[in-house]
Amino acid sequence: MSRVTDLSAWSLRRKMFAALLGGAVTGLGQAPFSLLWLALIGLASGFVLFRQTTTPRQAAGVGWAFGVGYFALTLSWIVEPFLVDIARHGWMAPFALIGMAGGLALFWGAAFGLAKWQGHVLALVVFWTMAEVARSYVLTGFPWGLLGYIWLDAGLDQMAALIGPHGLTLLTLGGIWALMAALGHPKRLLLGPLVGLPFAVMIGFGVAQTTFSQGHPSIGVAPPPRPVVRLIQPNAPQHQKWDPEMIPVFFSRSLEFTSSPAKGAAPDVVIWPETSVPYLLNTAQGAFEVISQAAGDVPVVLGVQRRDASQYYNALAVLGADGTIGEVYDKSHLVPFGEYMPGGALASALSLKGLAANEGYGFGTGAGLRLIDIAGLGRAVPLICYEAIFPDEVGGLPTRADWLLHITNDAWFGQYTGPQQHLAQARFRAIEQGLPMVRAANTGISAMIDGRGQIIASLPLGVAGFLDVELPPALPITIYARSGDWPILLLLLISIMGLLIKRNRFIS
Repeated sequence: MSRVTDLSAWSLRRKMFAALLGGAVTGLGQAPFSLLWLALIGLASGFVLFRQTTTPRQAAGVGWAFGVGYFALTLSWIVEPFLVDIARHGWMAPFALIGMAGGLALFWGAAFGLAKWQGHVLALVVFWTMAEVARSYVLTGFPWGLLGYIWLDAGLDQMAALIGPHGLTLLTLGGIWALMAALGHPKRLLLGPLVGLPFAVMIGFGVAQTTFSQGHPSIGVAPPPRPVVRLIQPNAPQHQKWDPEMIPVFFSRSLEFTSSPAKGAAPDVVIWPETSVPYLLNTAQGAFEVISQAAGDVPVVLGVQRRDASQYYNALAVLGADGTIGEVYDKSHLVPFGEYMPGGALASALSLKGLAANEGYGFGTGAGLRLIDIAGLGRAVPLICYEAIFPDEVGGLPTRADWLLHITNDAWFGQYTGPQQHLAQARFRAIEQGLPMVRAANTGISAMIDGRGQIIASLPLGVAGFLDVELPPALPITIYARSGDWPILLLLLISIMGLLIKRNRFIS
């Protein structure tokens, strides 16, 4: 009996190791690797390993290991913020990666276990998708690296305008399940092409949309002029950003870029990235006068910190052409452990503060996402850094915007996976809403993105410079922009109810 138990434990450990590798291979589908076919093979291996488990507990262990492999690779950038001040925070880096990967993998482990308890492979499609939805909302949510993002630039990404990122995840997992079910039985072999055909049509349709997204003006008719946006990228590395000796260097650099003559049409607005003004909004009038002089007669969008009687805020402010501050938006979805410490009073009592909090023990939460109006460019949804990863919040306003505005300081994320993945998710927000995305990033990647998620122009990582580019027009409002996640959530809930009813009938 003991030998049988030992062999069973050894078999489970091998499956979990295989799942760890399968999850890592799946993670190669995310930016900057973008190896779609490897990701699909990795996901297929998850289904194979699921079938090889015999109990819900085994399945949960395999699903958790699969998630650890996926999130450890996808979130490898998570160590970067702890290396900015390595003497103080460096020791936390491995714990942060292990904790995030292991914690997020619990959602996948629960999905695998519930699917095995239900007793059908199709249940894995439903519960796995629901796990991705859950991690997008639970404990303020962390929808970074959703499975559907592997389709970026592969055509199927355009389906996000119809069904959103969770619908794309459901479509991906459902397609893999259907194809494996068809190819796994000789009598159903002919069903393989039938399963692949809808995907080929959707991919072809998406490719055609992006190919012709700019349209073709009529012969002899010039397209109407569009507003020109100037994006400022000062390239201030995080370890130098608040160095008293370097602050004037980066500020002067941004001023120089702001005042530089345009090579084409003059800009209608200048946009600085997150926290690019090295003074508090409350005491920066002198700096604002200098910025306004550099910009001439156009407004400037600034990333700046401000404070009230008791709290600091990470804010976006619009400096008018007359040199006065108009619109001010306070970031409302803050980064846990970065901009605030969960636990409030307890964290303060223990002298714990977020990594990005220069003053006090964290930033205050703004009143919520809202539209801001910028003269000549219409209404924009202001997004500060982390806020751009939440599809439900970006599209959750009652009135539609004309464009999306994203200012960020990706210097925290290093120079490889983090900034690339952040940009990829910003592109998905543009696809989902059918709106252009204007993105100013401190160290890059600053970019102009159209309503199909295509990059019109960009500045690369680690480069100081500025970019003048026309703001693309908004596309017609998308189905996902109207409905949000509710149709997919309803479909998932109905599917779970159906699976439970089927299981209960089978047991009785």
